[in-house]
Amino acid sequence: MNRKTIAAAVVAVVAAGGIAYWSLGSANAPLRGSSVAADSGDKAITIWRDPGCGCCDAYADYLEGNGYAVTRVDDPDFDKRSIEVGVPQQGIGCHLAEIGGYVVSGLVPAEIIDRLVTERPDITGITLPGMPANAPGMAPKKTGTLKTYAFGENGVTVYSEE
Repeated sequence: MNRKTIAAAVVAVVAAGGIAYWSLGSANAPLRGSSVAADSGDKAITIWRDPGCGCCDAYADYLEGNGYAVTRVDDPDFDKRSIEVGVPQQGIGCHLAEIGGYVVSGLVPAEIIDRLVTERPDITGITLPGMPANAPGMAPKKTGTLKTYAFGENGVTVYSEE
């Protein structure tokens, strides 16, 4: 096997493990709270965040201002959970979210999430790594360019650069 084949196999195993973890109904697993939130409409999103993170609250407020129904779940281990559900380690954002069966990591702008759930690409999710100073939740509004990545069975690609 070459490195690319091995990497693809590792991503597939990690994603499958994450799906199995969610399916088992762990009390702290992503998707647990989102099934309730999903009943409120297609703009229902659940965010697992570090309890002390102010930018996550600002980001949730931003999403609510853009028409989302946000469920906030305190989870100091959201970073470990992010990796378990398939977010590449170098792509971890400041919180983990789920919407419409997709994983969203970090301070992804609402219009990018809207596009994700409308287009429904064959990916596990998207991530805006780190805590960019110009991202929603860190700044009053998005300024400049943000690079969002898609990840899934086919690896990591740029999803949006706007």
